[in-house]
Amino acid sequence: MGDGDGNGDDTESDPVDEGPETDAVDRDPAVDEAGGGVDYAGRASEILGFSRWWQIAAAAGMMAAVSPYQYVWSSIEQPLAENLDIALPALGAVFSFYVVFQSLSQFPAGKWRDSRGPGALTFLAALLAGGGYVGLAYATAVWQLYVLYSLGAIGVGIVYTVAVNTAVKWFPDRTGLTTGIGTMAFAGGSALVVPYVRANATQAAYSDVLRNVGLGILVVTLVGAFLLRDPPDDWLGLEDRPDGGSDEGLAASLRGRAYTTREMLSTWQFWLLYAMFVATAAADLIVIANVVRFAEQFGLAAVVATASATLLPVAAGVSRMILGEASDRFDRKWVMAVSFVLAGAFRLGLIGAGRTGSGVVFVALVLAAMFFSSPLYVYFPSMIADYYGARNSSGNYAVLYTAKVGGGVFAGTVTGYLVAAFGWVPTFALGGALAIAAGVAALLLRPPSDAGLGTETPAPAD
Repeated sequence: MGDGDGNGDDTESDPVDEGPETDAVDRDPAVDEAGGGVDYAGRASEILGFSRWWQIAAAAGMMAAVSPYQYVWSSIEQPLAENLDIALPALGAVFSFYVVFQSLSQFPAGKWRDSRGPGALTFLAALLAGGGYVGLAYATAVWQLYVLYSLGAIGVGIVYTVAVNTAVKWFPDRTGLTTGIGTMAFAGGSALVVPYVRANATQAAYSDVLRNVGLGILVVTLVGAFLLRDPPDDWLGLEDRPDGGSDEGLAASLRGRAYTTREMLSTWQFWLLYAMFVATAAADLIVIANVVRFAEQFGLAAVVATASATLLPVAAGVSRMILGEASDRFDRKWVMAVSFVLAGAFRLGLIGAGRTGSGVVFVALVLAAMFFSSPLYVYFPSMIADYYGARNSSGNYAVLYTAKVGGGVFAGTVTGYLVAAFGWVPTFALGGALAIAAGVAALLLRPPSDAGLGTETPAPAD
């Protein structure tokens, strides 16, 4: 490789008279000599001064740090209620507020990040998420819990959209794998915190626990704010390529045009993706929120319910990395379709396992159902980047992510009504049907006609 970005050398010599054509290629850090494509890693290292994987490590660390807001709530709810001398149902809305604020905060955060970068935004997230948890330790009234948890949820939403789209922006060639790593950290990061919280989840000790967890969130997220940055415009030097600008071998998020959010909303593909997100998020959350009660409905042993609830987030986290990588290497649309259909089929299988009293099979089917549905948080940001470009990916995916609110309402309020009216079996069967319908709908997807994509799928990862 030569020095600089390859532009200066091209002006000093006549490419016809001096040296073989490969010399021009060698002088361009954006070109991968072995593959004849774009050397994403080499260009990123030149800009950052270190491997781009450190950006993913920082993003994953932040995701793991803020995960207690979603996954540790059930462990701190009881001591909070005891300290405030209120009934547990009075705290039920706290988590609902969390889902709403965590989801809806991502759009303004994403728009800011796309135009101004992640630094100041992530610093704000550290103060909100870390400070929110520290504040819980000193709350004396239920309204303070609502305010603190909602402010913290905004911080979580900022971290989530920054982390996911850091992968999109720096890894156009490995979007599925790298978003999978970040969302896996969000699903599994709390596993490091839960034992500590559970061991101290008493009225006497919980204040110290909340303060310590909050300080941990603050420190890790501040480190992320310092490390994270976005690539500059045309960071791959594609406009100056010596081959005249061929798009062959480029990732889909770089080949096509960069859609604004308004332009994206005018395409039918977005609305189909939105409906699919609502359906799959609902199917996913129905199992997450109700697997214990569903097992008890069939009279299965307590150990079956406990094992299902304990191993469920493990399957959800690991699958995001494995199937995310698969979606990079194969046709992403087909990976998504097969994954969702299998997720639905295994949910229907849960009904049969419960009716026959097969505890081991029930646990295995819970893990399989979550393994194939949980990567929805990997597939959708990758598809948004493929179809609508990486430049505005933070704001664009944040709009799609609001579909999680619809999925959450369905998994909570609507599921409660359906169980009361029809029972658990039809409700879980509906969840399976929703996942299967989303898988079938995925087969209808294709890039927008004016996206400028020569093929429907990104180039396979190396």
